Amino acid sequence: MAVEIATPQNAPCRADAPSPEQRLKGVLDLFPNEIGGEVTAAFTVGDKTQTCQQSTPLTFARKSFGHRRWILAALILLMGGAAFAQRGYWGRRNRSLPSDRNGVPSWEVDSRFPKDCFTFARIEYDSYGGRSRGGGGCWTDYPDSDLNFSLRLQQLTSMKVNPDPVVIRLTDDELFDYPFIYIIEPGGLVFSDAEVKALRKYCLNGGFLMVDDFWGDSQYENLRHELQRVFPDRDPFEVPLEHEIFQIVYPLKEKPQVPAINSARRGADGSVGTWEWSRDGSDTSVPHYRAITDDEDRIMVFICHNTDLGDGWEREGEDQWYFDEFSVKKAYPMGINIVTYAMTH
Repeated sequence: MAVEIATPQNAPCRADAPSPEQRLKGVLDLFPNEIGGEVTAAFTVGDKTQTCQQSTPLTFARKSFGHRRWILAALILLMGGAAFAQRGYWGRRNRSLPSDRNGVPSWEVDSRFPKDCFTFARIEYDSYGGRSRGGGGCWTDYPDSDLNFSLRLQQLTSMKVNPDPVVIRLTDDELFDYPFIYIIEPGGLVFSDAEVKALRKYCLNGGFLMVDDFWGDSQYENLRHELQRVFPDRDPFEVPLEHEIFQIVYPLKEKPQVPAINSARRGADGSVGTWEWSRDGSDTSVPHYRAITDDEDRIMVFICHNTDLGDGWEREGEDQWYFDEFSVKKAYPMGINIVTYAMTH
């Protein structure tokens, strides 16, 4: 699959950002496993069913990407000296994508089957505070992380992908149109009773929830408490590295930890600091990937704790070292593994 990459006009970029050739080479140097045979994933929630077909093999494209280039710009909003691009706010917001997609190219979806493709669906929520110290909000990293990840998934796998990610609420009727949903920064999240009921129904009927970007013991305890309301008879457990979610496309040798770009550190001795400090002072140096499964042992909730995969997607065009160390090696491989698992189970 050859992909032409559009060039945004006047896209701001740091002087040490990776060149287009370096960025593409970094991604294409990753070698996933191949999945033989045609994969058809049927997702049913209530009375709605949709399918996703993937041709064989599910692998990265290695053909020429053409001569044009693109650079993903990070949108930094300063308010009172605070940078809200990293720790978003939690109120209501316009769900529409920016008209220029912040420079991220689009592509055509087969008009005969407009809904027969993967759509990245972010969950909007209002609640904030919970039982922990901190937690950002549902808009953190939006829209660049959603746009960038959708683009990379379309470019680098045989999965059909919607170029336009969506934002929905757990209580929206269209929740059941999307087999994959994403919640970010849940450290201060509190579900309403209606959200508890909707999420339980969604997951037990085949849906998949990915939770990302929260740090420290108190933020995890807040999420665990809220998930216990959703699944009072099911507890999260640590997923071993040998589980197929870590191996299904990219055979990962370690559980990836991705810090926000402003927290990533390089030591003079070549060491790399991969964690963010927690507000409660707890140890965040070890990433945890926990899951809640259904009665068939299918993962229906996948919890990425002490890591920030979304920043690896959002900030890929800003810094060469961050891109090479975190976007290429960790954030994209783990994200593609997660979505592939979700769409094939």
